[in-house]
Amino acid sequence: MPIKTYRPVTPTHRYKTANTFDQITTDEPYRPLLVAKRRTSGRNNNGRITIRHRGGGHRRHYRIIDFKRSKHDIPGVVSTIEYDPNRTCFIALVKYPDGAYRYILATTNMKVGQTVLAGEQAEVTEGNAMPLKKVPLGTMVHNIEFRAGKGGQLVRSAGTYAEVQSKENKFVQLKLSSGEIRSFSEECFATIGQVSNPERMNVVFGSAGRKRWMGRRPHVRGVAMNPVDHPMGGGEGRSAGGGHPVSPWGKKAKGQRTRRKRKLSDKYIVRRRKK
Repeated sequence: MPIKTYRPVTPTHRYKTANTFDQITTDEPYRPLLVAKRRTSGRNNNGRITIRHRGGGHRRHYRIIDFKRSKHDIPGVVSTIEYDPNRTCFIALVKYPDGAYRYILATTNMKVGQTVLAGEQAEVTEGNAMPLKKVPLGTMVHNIEFRAGKGGQLVRSAGTYAEVQSKENKFVQLKLSSGEIRSFSEECFATIGQVSNPERMNVVFGSAGRKRWMGRRPHVRGVAMNPVDHPMGGGEGRSAGGGHPVSPWGKKAKGQRTRRKRKLSDKYIVRRRKK
């Protein structure tokens, strides 16, 4: 999908780029699948800010996405492909013969009128969901389940995909976008194809105002503050901060392990993304 640029009539427009949204077919979402989405502005249930630099932004409705693809062996037809403000990829509205509508993640080549199917009898074509044991080696998949029946949790952002590498002992090995190779149960469902909107990574926001629309507030560097406000603040003239980069509360900001011990999950990692 192409990226559009702007005439450089202002300094911002010189660098700003945007998606052309050629794949989008409608501006109106399907209302029965919308729910209210309250903004927390980075605050927890006590009203304290736990994530800084959040707040404001455009009002949104959440679209209920069918990550489970639970309508097995019932063919559905793609009615529309829509923009979703809550995620980086596009979504597709699927109509089933019983009159039900479901939102699913759109793939790169998905078109209106295309038939999609979920189940063990589905063909290996874009948008179809099936157990990993039915997916041929070398196939690109997304929306992968960690546990069978729980619904897709991995590989859901714009342009991502995982590749089926091998099958053995009721496990299927997938190479993820990060380079990590991980084993999954052969009963876990995955959807064929690459997630839509792969060009999003090339979009340049270009202005602070555009980030404010997304609910991102200004971020001030620690070295620009005074010593009373930040461990890296202060110094005569400009300084590089001195010492290791840290948060305002002295916690290391780079290089420190942030992943908790997850023995149940780690044992399925065949090769880590960091060698």
